[in-house]
Amino acid sequence: MKKIKYLILGLMGLVAFSCTEDEATEIQPEGNPVLEIDDQFANVHFGDDLPFTATVSDQTPLSTLTAVLYFGEEEVSRTEIRTKENGEYSGTIHVPFEQNIPDGTATLEFELVNTTLNSVTQTFDVPVTRAEYPYLILVTEDGSYPMVPTGESNEYAATEAFPSTDLSAYIKTPVVDDKGNEMVFGWDAGEITKGSTDYIPFVSPVSGTYSVTFNTLNYEAGPFFEILFNGQKMNMIDKENYQIDVDLTQGQEIQIEGLGNLDQWWIDADYLDQQEVGMYNFVPIDGKYRVTANLSMNYFKAEALDGNSPASLNEDGTGAIWVIGTDVGKPSVDGNEVGWNPDNALCMAPVGNKQYQLTVVAGESIRASEINFKFFHQKGWGGEFTNESISTESDIIFIGNGENDRDPGNLGLVSELEAGATYVLVVDLSAGNDQAVLTVTRQ
Repeated sequence: MKKIKYLILGLMGLVAFSCTEDEATEIQPEGNPVLEIDDQFANVHFGDDLPFTATVSDQTPLSTLTAVLYFGEEEVSRTEIRTKENGEYSGTIHVPFEQNIPDGTATLEFELVNTTLNSVTQTFDVPVTRAEYPYLILVTEDGSYPMVPTGESNEYAATEAFPSTDLSAYIKTPVVDDKGNEMVFGWDAGEITKGSTDYIPFVSPVSGTYSVTFNTLNYEAGPFFEILFNGQKMNMIDKENYQIDVDLTQGQEIQIEGLGNLDQWWIDADYLDQQEVGMYNFVPIDGKYRVTANLSMNYFKAEALDGNSPASLNEDGTGAIWVIGTDVGKPSVDGNEVGWNPDNALCMAPVGNKQYQLTVVAGESIRASEINFKFFHQKGWGGEFTNESISTESDIIFIGNGENDRDPGNLGLVSELEAGATYVLVVDLSAGNDQAVLTVTRQ
């Protein structure tokens, strides 16, 4: 018992010694920082570099002056100045210009800290508004045009006899005062973005005189083509491509509006069963799909999704199968061959019961004389179907084994296809992903 008692007392002594040692190394706050800042913060706009001047002093050496701007409780900007000695210091803090942030009151907080970490703070309420510009500037490849206020809040327009219905341009603001900055708005990732000078692909439905509009609050602009997919507006990716991610059910009726030449579009029978021009039934199974309307090729491309990304093949045989290789392409192999570029991969239509379908026309979407493509588990390199995981009894298409003039899994023709004939390729995974069966039917 005595040994235990002495052990406990010893440990208590060590703890007491440790605490005393820590306390001895702590910095004790000293001094009395003094911070004087005049309220200089009037007529502040989003996008400004807001100037400030501070007078600081302390009998203890100073360390830093920090200015922090808050929108609500969120810190949006920060400036730090080293304050080596007493005196006057000047700086700026940036007021962000962002989409859909309404006029309001920001909080600007200043903190002065000395070398012992003693500090003082001063806080200001700063009303911030979106500038009412006298004009914006529409910058095109060939010149520039003034955009004047329309009378609608934050909206500006240039109305001109533009040289074409296609108008590539970006937009910039003037500098309204000595603390303001020029802002530019261009195209990035399929939308108008501040800070970009990449051209926005405006497209007018009429030629001659028309208006180009832009709203500095919500970045809404026009004119663009408006394509509606079952009443939902497709998003413009560029002047040739519109896109929408949408949940669809097998057999669902689909209406497409906004394209005056829809009767000239190539309709992919694997995904859309046309009832009449503009009205279709959806062919694949229920799921989320990405539909892209390509205006240059008059073609609706569809891809199965998993969340917001292209779907891959799951272990249970559900998901997606992709086609990569030469001598195949939609709407035509000559105009849009897939090739060995995974970005161009074709998504086979999942039609149910772990079956995936690709319909092609010889001499149009598949070459009649030769083919060399294969099936993949994803839209990219990785899992693929070789001759060890897929077989066929077709007398139209054979599967390469590395010794029959095709790499393992690559497809070849038994004999030349009949030009103009339709062929349906179906990959069946009902027996498992490693026992896939390819059937080929001439319609």
